[in-house]
Amino acid sequence: MNENKTNINWYPGHMEKTKRLIKDKIDLIDIVYELVDARIPMSSKIKDIYDLIKNKPKIIIMTKKDLCDLKVTEYWVNYYNNLGNKVLLADLNNSADYQKLIDLTHEVIKEKQEKLIDKGLNKKEIRALVVGIPNVGKSTLINRLVGRKVATTGNKPGITKNLVWLKTNTDITLLDTPGILWPKIDSEETALNLASTSAIKNEILNVDEVAVHIIKKLHEYYPQILLDRYGVKNIDNFEEVYDIIGKRIGAYKNGEADYERVSNRIINDLKDGYIKGVTFDR
Repeated sequence: MNENKTNINWYPGHMEKTKRLIKDKIDLIDIVYELVDARIPMSSKIKDIYDLIKNKPKIIIMTKKDLCDLKVTEYWVNYYNNLGNKVLLADLNNSADYQKLIDLTHEVIKEKQEKLIDKGLNKKEIRALVVGIPNVGKSTLINRLVGRKVATTGNKPGITKNLVWLKTNTDITLLDTPGILWPKIDSEETALNLASTSAIKNEILNVDEVAVHIIKKLHEYYPQILLDRYGVKNIDNFEEVYDIIGKRIGAYKNGEADYERVSNRIINDLKDGYIKGVTFDR
């Protein structure tokens, strides 16, 4: 594939508005929770994040720990750690990981709080900005920290639309933000990784192209998953690949596969966690 063939300019107006609002609020923020998808730890990192958050203390929260390839993702954890970041690899369905986040937040903010005490002031409530691409798990994180459903969760990008302050059960107050991307995605690899994990809406890229990308990644890095899930061993001929998968899932009629149904099944299998233990960024 030609790495520079794709040039995605999908950048809804609310994303630009969100960035302006973040810049307006950033001086009120003590710490930033930057969420990235552990399956695509590089592709899912907001490219112009530092323009928004300035030099605020930050924790990179790698979500979807339960779906990633832990060995490969651990490389990325170390990579970001070595760049001076605090990184937490988290399963957002695991209560223990939330306690780790709270503890790490207090560790990062400790020096600032101690300076207040030295001045004879009380410790202040910690204000955390929650930011990330669409469908990275922000709503799940927020609902668990707040202790009730305040943010709509789902596998569709772009559910949250406004910035909202939310109290949690701890001394941390959250500023929730809509999922944001960057104005131009000029790498085909990044665009397809984002589409594969539903960060970009299905209408933006051709579903067959996204599904073929997933199949190629599985064949290259996880051939056993490809074989177990779809009965596919060889991908030299994608017409044959689609025929095999179409027959397997009941999307085969009049001697040919229903390409749209097969492609959507592959994308949904990754989105819904039927394909797990995978990390596409290398």
